[in-house]
Amino acid sequence: MIKNICCIGAGYVGGPTMAVIAQKCPHIKVTVVDLNEKRIAAWNDDDLNNLPIYEPGLANVVSQSRGRNLFFSTDVDSAIDLADMIFISVNTPTKNYGEGKGMAADLKYIELCARQIARVSKGNKIVVEKSTLPVRTAEAIKNILENTGNGFKFQILSNPEFLAEGTAVRDLQEPDRVLVGGESSPEGQEAISKLVDIYANWVSKDRILTTNVWSSELSKLTANAFLAQRVSSINALSELCEETGADVNEVARAIGMDSRIGSKFLKASVGFGGSCFQKDILNLVYIAKSYGLNEVADYWEQVIIMNDYQKRRFSKNIVKTLYNTLSGKKIALLGWSFKKDTNDSRESPAIYVANDLIEEQANLVVFDPKVEENQIYSDLNSLKSRSEIENIKGLKVSSNYVDACKDAHAILIVTEWDIFKSYDWKKIFDQMQKPAFIFDGRNLLNKKELEQIGFIYKAIGS
Repeated sequence: MIKNICCIGAGYVGGPTMAVIAQKCPHIKVTVVDLNEKRIAAWNDDDLNNLPIYEPGLANVVSQSRGRNLFFSTDVDSAIDLADMIFISVNTPTKNYGEGKGMAADLKYIELCARQIARVSKGNKIVVEKSTLPVRTAEAIKNILENTGNGFKFQILSNPEFLAEGTAVRDLQEPDRVLVGGESSPEGQEAISKLVDIYANWVSKDRILTTNVWSSELSKLTANAFLAQRVSSINALSELCEETGADVNEVARAIGMDSRIGSKFLKASVGFGGSCFQKDILNLVYIAKSYGLNEVADYWEQVIIMNDYQKRRFSKNIVKTLYNTLSGKKIALLGWSFKKDTNDSRESPAIYVANDLIEEQANLVVFDPKVEENQIYSDLNSLKSRSEIENIKGLKVSSNYVDACKDAHAILIVTEWDIFKSYDWKKIFDQMQKPAFIFDGRNLLNKKELEQIGFIYKAIGS
């Protein structure tokens, strides 16, 4: 029976996952460790509004278990030493150097974790892959542990996360499925059983799937690839709808009622973002190419190409509509996170749209309810490798939407925050330059109402 869990990595996956495990398993001590002192301090902050991750319901879950059986610490070695089961939940970004640059997953943090576990461990351990990893990573981890450790036995399990930012707590508490992959040996099956028993505290056994390690790892990549494919498919149709006079929302509704297709992920938009979709598809493309499956690689790469095109198309339409020049014009960009109900801005379409408009010499003002100013600058700096935030001319970040929209020539909706629908759009219109434009990259607002106010309203796919 597992009594002590350690999770290496206190980010978007590790923090919420361990908080829910601690909530549902009060008999298990759960310690989340990270070398980032500022992040751990935020997890331990008395003010739960200061948690480093914003997820609806997360603060309540943390408050129930923190200090009881949920702990956040920078003492990685001690947590590893005491743990029966160790989750690895560190970042696996796309490589930006060397072989596989731009496609393959960078596993340097995974390897560092494996070597640290081998060095510190004073007994047998179960190690669980929680990060999104390419197929056969478990084999590499096992090789490192068995060849650099102190002679102890390690069982490697794959337990990929299927969380969506904004609904992560619900996804953890009421998952569609839990996937556990492990070896077919008696030791491997025993390790699988121990992890299954943890989830069985709140997840019905028929929703817990067990597979071999390789199937588990590949299932995570392909799940995200299939979801991203749907987004790019409907976005590809959105331009055709604009040219023919069709309405993409009506098309999506019609095809979504087909039980073979379903309605999920058929919402046309400025494009998908987040830490998983693009990274996982590029990883899948790289794996396919490494096996010489070039046609397979080309097929999946087209999903990324379509997504990039959709972001550029949105930006170009703004320039074209505003008389082919943005120079000196104030543009209000509402929403920076890649989707509502999260402060995660990784690969957000807003980053690329903002960069395009800054290049057009627009005076861009950004407002987001949850993303902090320094993160917005950091995201833009990462695109052009700017060393100073002051180098981003033409960009300001506003703490409220009223100031962001005042005297603007156009407003862009880039994230589908529900709060945007409740704004006093008549008051906003009265304080804008005329003609006043709204470019709705999420089809969030009511076109008829805004046009009655006097806005020139441009939406995706209609």
